[in-house]
Amino acid sequence: MSTHVDLAVVGGGISGLAAAWEGERRGASVAVLEAADRPGGKLQTSSLAGVPLDEAADAFLARVPAAVELCDELGIATELVAPASVGAYVWLDGRLRKLPPDQVLGVPTDLDAVAAAGLLSPAGVERAREDLTRPDDRPRGPDGEPVDESVGDLVRRRLGDEVLDRLVGPLVGSVYAGDCDRLSLQVVAAQLAAARDLDPAEPSLIRSVIALRDQAPVGERPLFLAPREGMGALVGALVDALGDAVRTGTAVEALVPEGTRWRLAPTDVTAGAVVLTTPAFATAPLLAPLGGGAAEAAAVIGEIDHASVALVSLAVPRDGVEHELDGTGFLVPRSAGLLLTACSWVTTKWPHLDHDPSLVLLRASVGRDGDERALGLTDDELVARVLDDLGTTMGLRAAPVEVRVSRWPRSFPQPRPGHRDRVAAAEAALARSAPRIVTAGAWTHGVGVPTCIRTARAATARALGATTGA
Repeated sequence: MSTHVDLAVVGGGISGLAAAWEGERRGASVAVLEAADRPGGKLQTSSLAGVPLDEAADAFLARVPAAVELCDELGIATELVAPASVGAYVWLDGRLRKLPPDQVLGVPTDLDAVAAAGLLSPAGVERAREDLTRPDDRPRGPDGEPVDESVGDLVRRRLGDEVLDRLVGPLVGSVYAGDCDRLSLQVVAAQLAAARDLDPAEPSLIRSVIALRDQAPVGERPLFLAPREGMGALVGALVDALGDAVRTGTAVEALVPEGTRWRLAPTDVTAGAVVLTTPAFATAPLLAPLGGGAAEAAAVIGEIDHASVALVSLAVPRDGVEHELDGTGFLVPRSAGLLLTACSWVTTKWPHLDHDPSLVLLRASVGRDGDERALGLTDDELVARVLDDLGTTMGLRAAPVEVRVSRWPRSFPQPRPGHRDRVAAAEAALARSAPRIVTAGAWTHGVGVPTCIRTARAATARALGATTGA
């Protein structure tokens, strides 16, 4: 006997769970079909050294309200905590250098402070200062409107190579595990794109980001937030709220039309509307066989690149670390040549996890677009390489007492310049051909947890609206 629901959601990550939650809030019957044996996708929390430690994202951006609003709806908003505001470092010229607070996504708003911190050479500072007097040089389309470009193109043109390689690249690139020279400004650095849009007549990127920063309301909430027990608590709250609607270990291999409904083969579920929240490389094969606009959409979606990453979490003796852990961690520029891309000093960043005075917790990241060296290493080899890099950068001299390796193959979509327009075209083609099937997920509009939640809830609204003609 078939299970008939109003809305089927394929994929049980944060996008899929948020889409299903929105469906239930709208009074729809819902089924969530997740191929893995547990829901949550990349939002997973497990124990290390007796504390709950995230295996991927450990916080969400608070100024984008979707995640905070969802936590409030689920009754866990009171459990949110902010990381310590103690700054971060970047590995440059053989030492860790503190990042000054006077920057927006790495774009410096006080060049003197950047110079004093040793983050740019004298020539790099002067090149960045040219931004204040250079004429407008943004690329424009045939209609005269600005077009999407890479983050690297903008920053190199306005501020020079050093600002990109030493500041913007490590900060922005780390969020997407990507190469800023190949990442869409509109999607990956929306703050910088918004700054440019504030005053189209203002050519300076520095003055634009200062104007954007000055618009921020006084006394706003912290920049980042997370549940006290880790991001897995958000997944747990959603799963508890959705109950039996969530099915794990249930792969969907095809969408089969049955009258006005869709059967999610090989399962027994049929639905009036479907939200696909699977990765792009899994979504495209589900759409291609449907033909027409769905096949057109699949062709676009299937071209989206992905990067692979791994996180090595370590509990190490506190007295075995030479560098003072007086920040949230550090970033490593691509040009440094290390396998390590970043390291979070967990017990400084999240003081509520600092339970054992003899230990510190670290989360070391490896892997980015164009660098898949970690994929060819065993776990033991990967840990050894990471320990070597941590010894070089922060003076880690002691062996870890506990280790956890979390691998995330093909987990970070890489939005290239023009990504937003291509996705919009794919969504429009799909809507023409199969309006009751919609897509959501990190590959559509960005990897941030709030963006995934917002996109997924909007997708549900479109899918259910198509079934009612609303």
